Amino acid sequence: MILCDLCGQAKKCLKKKIDGKEYDICSDCWTPLAEKLKGKGRVTMEPEPPPKPVPGEPPKIWGGIGKPQ
Repeated sequence: MILCDLCGQAKKCLKKKIDGKEYDICSDCWTPLAEKLKGKGRVTMEPEPPPKPVPGEPPKIWGGIGKPQ
């Protein structure tokens, strides 16, 4: 038994990671919280890696574009 970080009761809790922190939350607290948060939040987009060069073709050099002189 572990103390729930939300209700403080000694119950069987699951570890939940929220905003990079780990919490022990019992199912009695987690279910209403999950329902409340359902459909909310932000979609995180990861940038696409640059394409790999085609074999036999010279590689492209990717870099920042500075001011023309």
